[in-house]
Amino acid sequence: MTDRTIFLSDVHLGTRGCRAQLLVDFLAKHDAKTLYLVGDIVDGWKLRRGWHWPEDHNAVIQAILEKARSGTRVIFIPGNHDEVFRDYIGLHLGGIEVMRRADFTSATGKRYLVTHGDEFDAVVANAKWLAYLGDRVYGTLIWLNPRINQFRRLWTHRYWSLSKWSKAQVKQAVNFIGKYEEALSESARQKGYDGVICGHIHHAEIRQIGAVHYINTGDWVESCTAVIENDAGEMRLVDWEARKNRAFAIERLQRRRSRSATDRHTPARLRTSFEQDAQ
Repeated sequence: MTDRTIFLSDVHLGTRGCRAQLLVDFLAKHDAKTLYLVGDIVDGWKLRRGWHWPEDHNAVIQAILEKARSGTRVIFIPGNHDEVFRDYIGLHLGGIEVMRRADFTSATGKRYLVTHGDEFDAVVANAKWLAYLGDRVYGTLIWLNPRINQFRRLWTHRYWSLSKWSKAQVKQAVNFIGKYEEALSESARQKGYDGVICGHIHHAEIRQIGAVHYINTGDWVESCTAVIENDAGEMRLVDWEARKNRAFAIERLQRRRSRSATDRHTPARLRTSFEQDAQ
């Protein structure tokens, strides 16, 4: 099945926290007529400090290019971490259109402003040195995520994000998210849009803010989310990691039930024999 539009952002290729394998899996299972890459697809800030580009990061780029070659319209709106591509606004790179922002009309006729959103972040806009410092701290939390999850896998398959949990505990971070959403929505309203689609803050959300339909695509570092529009114009937030976790849990439950059914139908004498042979 081919959807009408897919929006995703904040992949941060080039960082150790990027969940590239999950994104490759998502792209393999989802097709759309148009794919919007809403900024921070590549993390130039991190790559300038040290090169990290494993094979699965290259696989993400190849998957996107393959979609473009196969007829999907791919629109790339650079963010602050891949701002170097803002020098190529208006050009096509490998079949990918590079835009500063986009005007999107849904199947229902609603007009959306599509922008990464960093221009509404006062720290990024007015104190870039502080943004770089915050990025370093955030990078440390991301670095800790897989190490913590190595221990968690001993009792659960579910991925847990220290950075995401930390943001939820800090009142200032929660207040920042709220102000960011309101500022972006108000700007879209003043420009005559019905909604806004953005990224930047790694906080996936679809909700109504006054008269504006606010949509944040989330990220592929902490939450692994994307927004999909179907042919009827319905916008839905897809949590790909949660979906994969549910599929894993169902598969594990089915295996347990299958083993239980086998045990019930195997005579105790034979089970004892099997166990002795295994020893």
